[in-house]
Amino acid sequence: MKINQPTDLGRALVRFFEDYLPRQRGASQHTIRSYRDTAVLLLQFAARHVQRGIERLRIADIQVELIKRFLNSLENDRHNSIATRNIRLAAIHGFARFLATEQPQYLGDLQQILAIPFKRGARIAPIEYLDAAEVDALLRSIDQSRRDGLRDYALFALMFNTGARVQEVLNLRRNDLRLDPPCQVRLQGKGNKTRVCPIWPATARVLREYCSRQKLPCEINGTTPLFNNARGQPLTRFGVRYLLHKHAAAGARTVTSLGDKRIHPHSLRHSTAVCLVKSGVDFATISQWLGHADLNTTMRYARADIDLKRQALVQVFPDALAPPRGGRLQINGTELIGWLRRL
Repeated sequence: MKINQPTDLGRALVRFFEDYLPRQRGASQHTIRSYRDTAVLLLQFAARHVQRGIERLRIADIQVELIKRFLNSLENDRHNSIATRNIRLAAIHGFARFLATEQPQYLGDLQQILAIPFKRGARIAPIEYLDAAEVDALLRSIDQSRRDGLRDYALFALMFNTGARVQEVLNLRRNDLRLDPPCQVRLQGKGNKTRVCPIWPATARVLREYCSRQKLPCEINGTTPLFNNARGQPLTRFGVRYLLHKHAAAGARTVTSLGDKRIHPHSLRHSTAVCLVKSGVDFATISQWLGHADLNTTMRYARADIDLKRQALVQVFPDALAPPRGGRLQINGTELIGWLRRL
């Protein structure tokens, strides 16, 4: 076999990513990227395990024991969470089901892979978000007089305004923005679902100045990305993460709590959601605003904010946070039952 000749695994992967996922399944770009990341990690692990180059791996090399070792490696070596481990397994299951229809001679091995269960015990990490003072400090740390500074300010202001996922913002083109009243932006989210979010006047002014300085006309076909790096290439998620950490470190000089938080681009989305909850916006509207498929996903923000918890406690039991008055607070059984029922 020639080394430069594609193996059965290589050919199957090309069909899986170029035809099956986008055309037959209608998977979104977000899903395809997630599956791609899993494939890259698995191929690298398999190549080390069988001591053969990635370009020479075959379907027969992808055995159930190798998959189990790969999943253990994710947790033990890469220190991934159980939730991430399960996401990787879901991608592997998807590829295994595809192979079962394409390569029935491997059906027995593929059935064993499909039988690998998802792991229970995944913990939901606390939501990390920025409060109003921290958001203000982060934005004020950006020098808008610089070309890249205006880009960063426009980027983060838009993310705070809309609560968009980072990839949704990076996929934006100039014609996705409406900067005349009523100002709004068109976002394409998970499952290729499109939603429209309002833009605050202040955000619109920043975006107008940014587009003018970058000379970004409102194209009909919209091929030019809205946000690019210094080399003129589309900004990446890793680039956004770097810029966020850079400006957060600068903002921490004035608001020290900003330096104590482990923030990432998705933290800006969490910040928008918590702000909307605090402002009294109903959860159905917030769900549509953020592009959530399930209202339960939105409801978790009600449990995230400590101020909301304090308010709820005061409403249920006003004396709970009051200083003691002449001894320990007493509550009888009837009052306790009533209080519990009101929870």
